[in-house]
Amino acid sequence: MYSKQMGAFWFVELGVLILFLQAFKPGSSESKCLPGFNSEIYIFKVERNHLQSGRRLGKVVYNDCTSRTSFLFHSEDSRFKVDGDGTLKLKRGLTLHNGHKEFYVSTQSKGKKIMVPVRVLHEARHGHHHNHHEMTTQPKPGASLSLPVLNFPKSSGGLKRRKRDWVIPPINFPENDRGPFPKNMVQIRSNNDKEVKIQYSITGAGADLPPVGLFTVDKNSGTLYVTQPLDREKKDKYILLAHAVAVGAGVAEDPMEIIVKVIDMNDNKPVFTQNPFTGTVPEASKPGDEVMQVTATDADEEGSANSDVRYTIIRQEPSLPSPNMFVINPVTGGIRVNAPGLDREKIPKYTLEIQAADMEGNGLTSFGKAIITVTDSNDNAPQFVTPSYTVSVPENKVDALVVKMPVTDGDEPHSSAWATTYKIVDGDPQGLFSVSTGPSKLEGIIITAKPLDFEKNNKYTLLVTVQNEVPFAISLPTSTATVVVNVEDVNEAPVFTPVEKIIRKPEDLPVNSDLVLYTATDPDTARSQKVSYKIRNDPAGWLSINKDTGLIKVKSLMDRESTFVQNNKYSVIVLGIDNDEIPATGTGTLIIELDDVNDNAPTIDESVIKVCNKESSPQLLSVTDKDSAGFAAPYTVQLQGLSQSNWTARMNDTKTGIILTLKTMLDSGDYTVVLRVSDNQGLYHDSTVQASVCDCKGADVQCTDKAVAGFGISSILGILGAVLLLLLLSLLLLMFLRKRGGEKKEPLLQEDDVRDNIYYYDEEGGGEDDQDFDLSVLHKGLDNRPDVFRNDIAPTMARPEYRPRPANPADIGNFIDDNLKAADNDPTAPPYDSLLVFDYEGGGSEAGSLSSLNSSNSGDDQDYDLLQEWGPRFKKLSDMYGGGED
Repeated sequence: MYSKQMGAFWFVELGVLILFLQAFKPGSSESKCLPGFNSEIYIFKVERNHLQSGRRLGKVVYNDCTSRTSFLFHSEDSRFKVDGDGTLKLKRGLTLHNGHKEFYVSTQSKGKKIMVPVRVLHEARHGHHHNHHEMTTQPKPGASLSLPVLNFPKSSGGLKRRKRDWVIPPINFPENDRGPFPKNMVQIRSNNDKEVKIQYSITGAGADLPPVGLFTVDKNSGTLYVTQPLDREKKDKYILLAHAVAVGAGVAEDPMEIIVKVIDMNDNKPVFTQNPFTGTVPEASKPGDEVMQVTATDADEEGSANSDVRYTIIRQEPSLPSPNMFVINPVTGGIRVNAPGLDREKIPKYTLEIQAADMEGNGLTSFGKAIITVTDSNDNAPQFVTPSYTVSVPENKVDALVVKMPVTDGDEPHSSAWATTYKIVDGDPQGLFSVSTGPSKLEGIIITAKPLDFEKNNKYTLLVTVQNEVPFAISLPTSTATVVVNVEDVNEAPVFTPVEKIIRKPEDLPVNSDLVLYTATDPDTARSQKVSYKIRNDPAGWLSINKDTGLIKVKSLMDRESTFVQNNKYSVIVLGIDNDEIPATGTGTLIIELDDVNDNAPTIDESVIKVCNKESSPQLLSVTDKDSAGFAAPYTVQLQGLSQSNWTARMNDTKTGIILTLKTMLDSGDYTVVLRVSDNQGLYHDSTVQASVCDCKGADVQCTDKAVAGFGISSILGILGAVLLLLLLSLLLLMFLRKRGGEKKEPLLQEDDVRDNIYYYDEEGGGEDDQDFDLSVLHKGLDNRPDVFRNDIAPTMARPEYRPRPANPADIGNFIDDNLKAADNDPTAPPYDSLLVFDYEGGGSEAGSLSSLNSSNSGDDQDYDLLQEWGPRFKKLSDMYGGGED
């Protein structure tokens, strides 16, 4: 037994082992040997953070209740070695980064593994001051050791408190102690216990406050006990107040604060913050690229080795192309790419089994998984399925499909690294073609962007490249395809030059005068074709064209003042038609600007006027001339005939109107005034104005019909009486005729007399085999002949204007000709195949009978066998007329 003074400690400098040795009280009846270490925890203190290899730290003592003195010990930290006698040494250098290091030492006894925690502390961090005491070991249950003693602060005398001169050190007690309980911790002692009888008690959390009863004290000896294992993760320290009371004398000491500090044991495994962890890595990643991070927490004391977690990759699945495709930072848990060769198309996912171990990787362990998905990088170039194409495209078509070029790509479908774009890099300097990506994103489509011209170039060779929407992640070759485009020749319509030709001619060109030569050229130079000409739309019918030369002549006199002329311009549409099997037609427009000639005399607009015969007001007459301004105003006027004696006429100030004034008072009635109006070129026209002269005065013209005014009321009543008498006589006559008709018995007409009967005949229609037929057969070739007016489709041209009936009878001939031509060109006129309805026209035709006409006997010389080829209906006719005697 080792006897120690109260409050003294075994302190070993430079690795001194501090422990309480087991001792037995003489004559104790409870002494019973239990195999195990003689301390619950060993704490070795050193003076430096860095320890050299071979350093001796101290000694652990194990007793198996036999006389053995050497055992086989094992350190869970491979940097430490325990000799058979329990001496603890360093196998290699060690640095105490956190000022301490914890690990376990174990041995085998009777098939069981017995472990004890060991802590190495840096003295500078955990050292003592001269007035501090620190409890660092716990004796084993059943061992009799002198307890550390905590003395109340000294007093000046008696029970009077004096100033405290030292600080009570905390009591260190390990968590998860295995007992038995209650287990003594320390002895509390009053300095007055020799003078008076002292009784001790404690208060605070763990004593009389929750958790109640965790700590107890022997009231007589002052021994402090713990009644059950402590858990640092629940509470890492307890603050108690110790009280000393003198029996019969009251308080002997001031309350003393006792701090019980729970020493952390490595009783908690690291726990991953999630499981599994997931991350992604591009397949084109290089070694060293960050992928993801895994983390684990440890509930043990923060900053201690018990919570110092280290990470290790235990296994990679699959282990291709290398078993170490990834590496993990043991401290941070960051996972990085370790080797090249990631390929999503081969291995799209990796699963890593991660180990997290505390005690800097040598303690308790836990396991988790990290699932890494390899994402696609553009490491596969798209490839054309077919490297070359030969196609044919008709000329003159825009947006015509040339070719579709499918490609393949090994990257992830529907990603930017998989979708393709295309470009024509050679063979199309004029931009005649365009290429785009098809809906599938794996197809290039070439179409014509501009019309192709066979006569200019009949063959193109295009070079097309394909790439992805995003750049290649690595250097890859670009796939190309060659497209040979053969241009097909198409019969093109002749082209007029210019398409719209404008000429200027006087309107009075004589008939048959040459107007202009308007020709078109056929762009189909590879074909030998002739162009013929035709006027498609000549609203007034003034022109004709030579179908072979295109020379346009005047067919009838032109008139600038015609309704067919707009703004002095007359338009004619000319057609140029080639002689291909299916003719093509080109269109040109001839615009004739007609120069005016003085061919229209001025006329007076008003034909009837009314004036008073007394103080008559002047009448303003308007003058119109259809010619242009150069052949119109200023006008002159002259009265003709008898009008000169009763009227005066002069031009107004602008010389555009006539002021007509009655100068002689005339009787009421109608008078004819003849005025000759001349334009500025002397061309005149005699206009007649009907003037009604009224018996009135000034400008208030009020004319009264004298004949009507002379009738009185008696005259009107006489007329009405005569009308009534006439109606009465007509009624009597009808009644008489009806009475005579009732006396006759025989009808006026015999039933068998049918000379005046009216017969009604229905309209004739087709037979049973003539109800439903295809008219499109009759239209073959018409679709390519715009010069032919179609009656089976809606018209596409505007309806021509018909000339109004002229006032001058001399123009009737031209009026009929013009409107006849307009009707011939009118697309809205009734079609030629309109159904005509005929009524019965009666008998008694003066024409002779046709029954006397017999069929010619010359039919015997005809070859009716040709009818055999026309179908079954004509075959019957062939048999009838060509069958000889049969």
